[in-house]
Amino acid sequence: MLDSIHIENYALIRESDIAFGDGFTAITGETGAGKSILLGALGLVLGQRADIATLFDATKKCVVEARFNIAGLGLKPLFDEHDLDYDDSLILRRELLPSAKSRAFVNDTPVTLPVMKEVASRLIDIHSQHQTLTLAESGFQIRLLDSSGGATSLRGEYETAYREYIGLKHELESLMAADAQGKRDLDYNRFLFEEMQKAALVDGEQEELEKEAELLAHTETIKQALATVTQGCADGDDSAMSRLLAAKSQLAKVVEYHPDLDELFKRLDSSIIELQDIMSSIESVDNDLVFTPERQEYVNDRLDTLYRLQKKHNVNSIAELLSIQQRLDEAIRAADNMDERISDAMEAVDAAYSKLQGLAEKLTALRRKSAAIVEKQILPVLADLGMKDARLTVSIVPLKEYGPTGADDVTFMFSANRGSEPREIGRVASGGELSRLMLAIKSLISQATLLPTIIFDEIDTGVSGDIAVQVGSILRNMSSHMQVVAITHLPQIAATAATQLKVYKQVDEGQDNARTASHIRQLSDDERIHEIAVMLSSDPPTAAARQTARELMSLNCPDV
Repeated sequence: MLDSIHIENYALIRESDIAFGDGFTAITGETGAGKSILLGALGLVLGQRADIATLFDATKKCVVEARFNIAGLGLKPLFDEHDLDYDDSLILRRELLPSAKSRAFVNDTPVTLPVMKEVASRLIDIHSQHQTLTLAESGFQIRLLDSSGGATSLRGEYETAYREYIGLKHELESLMAADAQGKRDLDYNRFLFEEMQKAALVDGEQEELEKEAELLAHTETIKQALATVTQGCADGDDSAMSRLLAAKSQLAKVVEYHPDLDELFKRLDSSIIELQDIMSSIESVDNDLVFTPERQEYVNDRLDTLYRLQKKHNVNSIAELLSIQQRLDEAIRAADNMDERISDAMEAVDAAYSKLQGLAEKLTALRRKSAAIVEKQILPVLADLGMKDARLTVSIVPLKEYGPTGADDVTFMFSANRGSEPREIGRVASGGELSRLMLAIKSLISQATLLPTIIFDEIDTGVSGDIAVQVGSILRNMSSHMQVVAITHLPQIAATAATQLKVYKQVDEGQDNARTASHIRQLSDDERIHEIAVMLSSDPPTAAARQTARELMSLNCPDV
């Protein structure tokens, strides 16, 4: 249950510490005093969106810290799942900085908002006026029915199975679409692949062929050049070789007469040897350089094939062509194997559908059973709330196909007057009737829910007099098995509470920036009598109002 909440620098609250007891606590105060601000602050530690416009002082951070006693709620697995330290005393803290950054903590461990919201969702049910209006919505009605019948866990299983089924179904649809496209492309892809396969592409071949083509195109010119070089260097009496040999012979005659000639003779001899080697290499190149029209035609045709394929596929190299060839091969193989993949996907969809069908049938059966119980048990509560002739029936109609919440279209049908056929709640119920109907449903759900705390904000809209007393009685009865907090403006309801907190506004004197701020404090029995008397009449209250307040209090607190 909620033990206390500390609020600092939020809305009209400069700083406040509020303690909550078990049982039923009523929160009262004048309109605009800041009663609903408490819910806004509590919403922060429940993971709701933060807004820096709510800062009391825009230069300081806002801190909201709520303490809970969670012993016996079985929440340790949830804490283990998120790697959080567990303790029976839980602290949820939210900080909002002037920079608009927000931080969340669970037992002083930083967490994400989704984690904080998941933890908080196991602790408190906050009922607001907006939630009363959503009673007319089908989705909200089905959640109420599941909560009252203990089907929440089963519905969670169904929702998981439904998501799995939809995911597998989408996967099957994607495979079938890919198969259809693949079959349209298969023949063309196969043609392209076979064309490349026939070309026997080899990475690096194009560069070698381009060099050979260049060589073949200039073979005659090269041979002519080599012949000229050979003739000038080695052939005939006037060639370079002949002249070098003659020079060597002359030096040989005189080398012994001059010390420097020996070195020159050796250098000349080396030149002759080098020239002989050059001529040998030229002869080898000339012999190897063979031109045939057939080879030139082959090289040119091969290059034409490569260039044509590159242009066709808008690439610039054989490596890129080979990559395309691999992709075509994979596409062809995938198309050939698609039937098997589709068959496996169909089996998975059928299995998921069977599982979904089984869960849906169980969920429908549980809802029908729950609907009968709700229809029977809610009538006495509605009668206590002044609607003796009211009727509530739960219509459960099969859907044409499974939806996110099951196979059922659930509609609450309501009639407030004898002789009137029940119709959809949103069409026939007034605001006051919606509030009483919601309270009646919540009182039934509270017996099945595992949530330790419920907070009502203006559940008393549209009621007064004896009906207000009955509303208070229902809230007090609910508090026998859970903590109940109600923000109310009705003295009859406030008087039934075990504890009463008053919210009020005053100017904080003596502050550096004196301004109006909201405060909250617990009232003593005498203060409660005075406050309820004020709610009944005026401030200061009349003697009659004080006596009435005392009588209202005595019904619930005999010692007063």
